Amino acid sequence: MGPVLVIGTGLIGTSIALALRRADVEVYLEDEDPIALSTAISVGAGSALPVDAVPNLVVVAVPPRHAGSVLAMASKRFTTATITDVTSVKAQVLTDAVNAGADSSRLIGGHPMAGREASGAASARVDLLDDRLWVLTPTADCPAESLREVYQLVSTCGAYVVEMTPDEHDRAVALVSHAPQLLSSVLAAQLTDANADYVRIAGQGLRDMTRIAASDSALWTDILSVNAKQVAKVLNNVVLDLSATIAALEAIATGDAAQSATVNATLQTGAEGRSRIPGKHGAAPVEISLVGVMLADKPGELARLFTAAGQSNVNLEDVRIEHLLGRPSGLVEISVRPDSVATLAAALRECDFDVRS
Repeated sequence: MGPVLVIGTGLIGTSIALALRRADVEVYLEDEDPIALSTAISVGAGSALPVDAVPNLVVVAVPPRHAGSVLAMASKRFTTATITDVTSVKAQVLTDAVNAGADSSRLIGGHPMAGREASGAASARVDLLDDRLWVLTPTADCPAESLREVYQLVSTCGAYVVEMTPDEHDRAVALVSHAPQLLSSVLAAQLTDANADYVRIAGQGLRDMTRIAASDSALWTDILSVNAKQVAKVLNNVVLDLSATIAALEAIATGDAAQSATVNATLQTGAEGRSRIPGKHGAAPVEISLVGVMLADKPGELARLFTAAGQSNVNLEDVRIEHLLGRPSGLVEISVRPDSVATLAAALRECDFDVRS
């Protein structure tokens, strides 16, 4: 399918290039930042774009505020190439590109649903796109051959295509990605001036909810600015629900116990919404139970645990580790189907593990 030119050697662009190189596709790289370009080349993502190179496919992997102009520039430079992008906002970016002179018939918007808290070429991973969804937003006049090329790009990177219109995409990511980023950041911001003793007792729940607050703030400011209208709609709904809950809590604090029903409704509706998130491999969520194991924090213990679990012939749905305050150990929570709990617990106890289920 090559040669493929990747413009922008950040986390996503370099990860795409690495995945293509894994499949022996010829990859050229371009970036206005020579250090970023050099880093991407050094990790094996491809080579610098030769002067006379003619790529068949161009992947634009730059921040949203620059993507429209870069897409248009690529369309004019490479007049026979199919052009796609990987920005997390679609409607405004594609409109900007066409307004700047991009050939809409060769332009296919894209957004791989993958990422990390870390950024830059040095954080790229060859498997970052494996088994992830990749949204494509082809135009009405997109030729079948151009669409086929981008489908091949996605599958070569190990991902799966979902087609949407640009507006559908932006509404979807505002709900499932952009608003959660802001909510995580706002919650984490409450810790900046908090009493250190309060922060010290933070549990896994706070860690989970604030994990993505460590993401690149400059990149996210760019993303949120371009999709501001859709994100604001989601956050307005969140504010309405929070305001009603706040009012109920204040009423409870003054003795109106009846308002606890409002708080309960908020919690129950949240649980209902949480249950709609797809389970493993995108399938419907399944009922799970937890088997807790207290594990010493030393080399080899986690491997020994997994070996014992494998010998039990029980499929592990998920694993999470909570490190305990002031102790050289951690609680490993293994998610399994309810009918497998007894089998797994017995197998682990036979191997002298401290099972807490």
